[in-house]
Amino acid sequence: MANDTSDFTRSMGIATSGMRAQAGRMRIISENIANAQSTAQTPGGDPYRRKVPTFTSELDRTLDARTVGLGRVRPDMSIFPTRYEPGNPAADAAGNVKVPNVNSLVEMTDMKEAQRSYEANLNIISATRRMIQRTLDILKA
Repeated sequence: MANDTSDFTRSMGIATSGMRAQAGRMRIISENIANAQSTAQTPGGDPYRRKVPTFTSELDRTLDARTVGLGRVRPDMSIFPTRYEPGNPAADAAGNVKVPNVNSLVEMTDMKEAQRSYEANLNIISATRRMIQRTLDILKA
């Protein structure tokens, strides 16, 4: 029984780490979407640069299991697209404005994937809780 309990705990701990990592990923994606239309504060300056989350594999010694964590958030170093808007305060001498390197369609696709991963981990926790409850019910009978 003790081994079963630790398996339940390990399963819930791993799923919880996945939920935390995906929640962090969704926060970064939300920031990207929120800044998709922003421009630089100064003429010819750089606008918001897209952020890309990474994940790490971590050893959780209390669970004796590998878990996932949100790793370093790195900047997307792709070039900034430009638009011709000579009246914009952020325009350079040629009238071009750099816009963020954020593609809203890509961000929405990433968000949907992160949501599904979050939900999958939540389903694991729910299933584990149901198994614990069934085990307790059997032991009571």
